[in-house]
Amino acid sequence: MTDIDQTDRRILAELQRDGRITNAELAQRVGLPPTSMSDRFRRLQRQGYIAGFGARLDPHALGLGLLTFVEVSLDKTTPDAFERFAEAVRRAPEVLECHMVAGGFDYLIKARHADMAAYRRFLGETLLAFPGVRETRTYAVMEEVKNDGPLPL
Repeated sequence: MTDIDQTDRRILAELQRDGRITNAELAQRVGLPPTSMSDRFRRLQRQGYIAGFGARLDPHALGLGLLTFVEVSLDKTTPDAFERFAEAVRRAPEVLECHMVAGGFDYLIKARHADMAAYRRFLGETLLAFPGVRETRTYAVMEEVKNDGPLPL
């Protein structure tokens, strides 16, 4: 982020706190006229600093109270193996995030489930059926301490 200034950073910080803020309120909070605020907002979107907007839902209220992290090791570490695994992950609705990592395993998956029985089904019927999966190690979350932190600007 080298081509944004402190005002842009304040705009982004405010948007992380409240994505539904009006243009007028945002302009007031960062000390800009509404027209200038609109121009900056559109520029930040166009340049990709603002990736999108959405509602943050309560997983417990929706019956998805179990959060898991799963380490995945593949049997081969080739570009083709990585691509086939990534394609399968993108089709799994339970997977919230999947990251290729450096270290003792290949991928770290963050997933949501109704309960441990639902996770067991996901593991046996979905995750272990993904191409190239050699081994998994699961960590069930007992308490979510912080899960909505904004990016440090």
